[in-house]
Amino acid sequence: MNYPSSLKLSAPATERNREPILSVLQRVLPQTGTVLEVASGTGEHAVFFAPRLQPRFWQPSEPEARSRGSIDAWRSELGADNLLPPLNIDVRSPTWAVETESATPQNLPDITAIAAINLLHISPWESTLGLMAGANRILNPGGILYLYGAFKKKGQHTAPSNEAFDQMLQWQNPTWGVRDLEEVVEVAQKNHLTLIETLDMPANNLSVVFQRQ
Repeated sequence: MNYPSSLKLSAPATERNREPILSVLQRVLPQTGTVLEVASGTGEHAVFFAPRLQPRFWQPSEPEARSRGSIDAWRSELGADNLLPPLNIDVRSPTWAVETESATPQNLPDITAIAAINLLHISPWESTLGLMAGANRILNPGGILYLYGAFKKKGQHTAPSNEAFDQMLQWQNPTWGVRDLEEVVEVAQKNHLTLIETLDMPANNLSVVFQRQ
C-alpha cells in the first residue's frame, strides 16, 4: 500500500545523529532477530537503520496515530524488506502489542533488542519505568536494550547546553526532563538489565547499552 508523501514528518536531528547511532548499533546488537524500536517518531531512523542492519528485522512502534502515518509514508517510499509496519505501543502499558499474537506475524524472529532513541527525556518518568518493565518481559537473557539521548550524571548536567535543554523541556511539560543516568540504571537493575556500556556521542548525548540477564 502506498501512502501520500504529505504524511511524512521530519525531525532535523535525525540526519545529525543517525550515522553515530548506527555505528554503535552495528557493534552492540545481536547478529540476528528483531529490533523493536519504541517511540519511533517520524520513522526516519527506521528507514535509515533497517536496510543497514540486515539480516535483522526492524520493528518500529509509536503510540501517536499521526506519527504512525509518517512511519508508513517513509516506509512506503524508502522501506526495506526487513522494515515492518509500525505497531501502536505505549511503553507505559502493562502489555505491548508485540506480546499479542494477533498484532505481530507469527513467523517474526524473536525480539533480541529494544531501541529507544530520544524517549526518556521527552516523556514522563513513568515511560522510563514502563520501558524497563517491558524490556524485562520481552527480552531473553542476552538481549540488548539501547538508549540514546541526553543524561545527567550524579545529578549534574554534563554541559550547559543540556541544562538549557532540560529547562526548555520542563517549560513545555513539567513531567519531561533530562534524566539522571544513575537513577535510570537503578531502575534497569531492578528489571534484570545490566549496564554494559556508556558511550559519549555528539552534541553531549550518550549511548547507554544494557543487557538482559
